[in-house]
Amino acid sequence: MSVTLAELDRFEACRPRLAAIAYRLLGSASEAEDAVQDAFLRWQSADRDRIEVPEAWLTKVLTNLCLNQLTSARARRETYVGEWLPEPVLAGDPMLGPADTVEQRESVSFAVLTLMERLTPVERGVYVLREAFGYPHREIAEILELTEASSQQIFHRAKKHLADGKARKQIDETEARKIVEEFLAAATGGSVAPLVELLTEHAVAVGDGGGKIPARTRPFEGATAVAKFLWGLFRPAESKRKLLGGSPEVYAWTANGGPAAVAVLDGRVVGIMCLEVGEDGIAAFRNQVNPDKLERATAVWATIDHGEPLMRAAF
Repeated sequence: MSVTLAELDRFEACRPRLAAIAYRLLGSASEAEDAVQDAFLRWQSADRDRIEVPEAWLTKVLTNLCLNQLTSARARRETYVGEWLPEPVLAGDPMLGPADTVEQRESVSFAVLTLMERLTPVERGVYVLREAFGYPHREIAEILELTEASSQQIFHRAKKHLADGKARKQIDETEARKIVEEFLAAATGGSVAPLVELLTEHAVAVGDGGGKIPARTRPFEGATAVAKFLWGLFRPAESKRKLLGGSPEVYAWTANGGPAAVAVLDGRVVGIMCLEVGEDGIAAFRNQVNPDKLERATAVWATIDHGEPLMRAAF
């Protein structure tokens, strides 16, 4: 069934919100785009005269497409090479969605997206719809075919699972970039001591290379171990330059609402290191270097005014 121009416009008006929902559900911008396109195909083939509220219908279709995809994604991730991390989304990308409240910002933080892997698909769906988009439990129950009481119980259970991932310190964009600048200065200094001072006692560092870029299969844990790893990461090495085809420029930026160091080589984003900051210092470094998960970031990077790099790295 062909779509009229008015119907197409109505779908396009929903697209940004649908994409933001799908990204939070899937932790992948590329998979989120595919899910939105699948929702459009369902919209195109549906009897639209019988759809009273298109926005609600599309949300239900998209959410259930994503939950079905999450079920199969769990099986794929069991054979994933190394650590699996979400696909980071840079500041300036509309896929980040609403960020008016603390809850909305936290729902798309890299820490929470990583922890959401612990949730069942239904828990993830309830949490995202309620916390990030403010859907009442009555509507969530209808979307996911639950009772309203079940939706409320699932939401409280999901929040409990994610409590450790909630931001302990709210950081604005200016402060985030200062944190990245301070971190890079310490990481490229003459010793690991200044870097240790920036970290919390139980800091962790993890990388996702997807089997395409070398990355440690298990996280580094503890301030000293993490500091030594990061200090070594920024040491000059010909092997690193050969691997990437040159020395990338490193920028201070924000990704998923938090501080991030973005490595760019010839206009291509080759790494995004997301920093999780607590009251006592930097608590985690999550470094995404899988090229498949950096394609959207590269496209967005080309459209924004990112200023001058802080340094040229050897990694």
